[in-house]
Amino acid sequence: MDLGIKDDAFLRGKVPMTKEEIRILTLVKAQIASDAVVYDIGAGTGSLSIEAARLAPQGHVYAIEKNLEGISLIAENAKRFSVENITVVEGTAPGALEGLPALDTALIGGSGRQLADILDIVGERLHPNGRIVANAITMQTVAACLDYFHSHADRYTYEAIQVQISRLERVGPYDMAKALNPIYIITAERK
Repeated sequence: MDLGIKDDAFLRGKVPMTKEEIRILTLVKAQIASDAVVYDIGAGTGSLSIEAARLAPQGHVYAIEKNLEGISLIAENAKRFSVENITVVEGTAPGALEGLPALDTALIGGSGRQLADILDIVGERLHPNGRIVANAITMQTVAACLDYFHSHADRYTYEAIQVQISRLERVGPYDMAKALNPIYIITAERK
């Protein structure tokens, strides 16, 4: 299955959405197998959930989202892209993770200041060689991720990249680069 559904193909509303280029990099870092169980924590519109579900047709994606509009959009986008291997879980992590099965991959786009608690629960359920990929826009989240994985170096190997995407935008007869917010992608693999 190809990666990189165009942003405008998703129903979005006013809910945050991981942009196409960041989705592609996130999913490449996640290395999702065809039978993977995936948690998408802070799923927003479900753009990552949809693409993960397409990569894991024999697996299952649990899209965790607290925003009611986001919950509706995830369901609508799943129908739009004909993916049936998604379960939308309404609630805030870590509480919303209760009762979910062991996993192969966790995608974290929002943690509601509960990152360490979320990582503790995910880590307990993550299969060996499973991956956690966190997207962060604030330095506090980057620091919290790196501190967590550094203090759990006996359980994880990790890396981080910073990505700055600019898109060309037509301005009269010219093309101008318009920058998107820089994103940090932190990837950890369970030993």
